[in-house]
Amino acid sequence: MKFLPIIAICLAHAACSGSVEPLTVKQFTLRDQKMDGGSDPLVRNEKLRRLHGAVSLEERKQRLGQYYTVLWNADAGLEKEIVFRYQQGGSRIEEMRRKIPAGTSGGKEEFSIIGDNYFDNGRVLVWKIDLNAGGETIASKQSYLWE
Repeated sequence: MKFLPIIAICLAHAACSGSVEPLTVKQFTLRDQKMDGGSDPLVRNEKLRRLHGAVSLEERKQRLGQYYTVLWNADAGLEKEIVFRYQQGGSRIEEMRRKIPAGTSGGKEEFSIIGDNYFDNGRVLVWKIDLNAGGETIASKQSYLWE
């Protein structure tokens, strides 16, 4: 009977744990070089992280733009690829790819539209991110307006 509380805690903990999302996308837009970040400490810390190491005004300007952080989880057995498709002010869809070796079951990849690309072509209007393994798409996230 003395193990009953321990068993109850283990069962409650197991019931609360959920399945892990195979693909999560976090977006951040760095709009200005000001270090204040407003009243939100999370925004201030993200700005500090993105501007870290940029000393001159030109270096800081080249860090302005949009950042996409992709958190992924998948079976470790196959080689994987993350494909980031996006469209800026023009009508052409651009693409960035990251290959992930077999044996890796999760991680984080960053995609960024910053600097001259951001200033010349404008902000990202629509995007789609696919997680592929073994030639098949196993997870996908997209912006609301992606067709």
